[in-house]
Amino acid sequence: MQRIMRLLKSFIVWICFIPVAILNGGLREYVLVKFIGEETALPVSGILLSVFIFLVTWLMLPRLVKGCLAIGVCWALLTAAFESAAGITGGSTITEILAAYNPSTGNLWVLVLATTLLSPVLLKMFKQI
Repeated sequence: MQRIMRLLKSFIVWICFIPVAILNGGLREYVLVKFIGEETALPVSGILLSVFIFLVTWLMLPRLVKGCLAIGVCWALLTAAFESAAGITGGSTITEILAAYNPSTGNLWVLVLATTLLSPVLLKMFKQI
């Protein structure tokens, strides 16, 4: 029962990533692109989203004793699945969705996924110090 509650709490924290990511996309499209250009706005947005994900994790994830890596893996899988489903629903092709995983295009989606994966583990490490 305790394990189920921990997973439920972590899922609620992950749900909070969705509006943060949407707001970050709006910031990129309506502010950053105008001031620094699309080529620079994309990686800056990826870095900002990674920071925001870590901050949400820091603020909302309860003290963790076990399962940090499992939570991170679940979050990363949920994030990749959500992003793929949103892309397909929005009319993107699989090729376009997979292109987001190539950092040489300026898209730092891989950094965002790595942050999502590692935030619970890093949080546990920082809170033990």
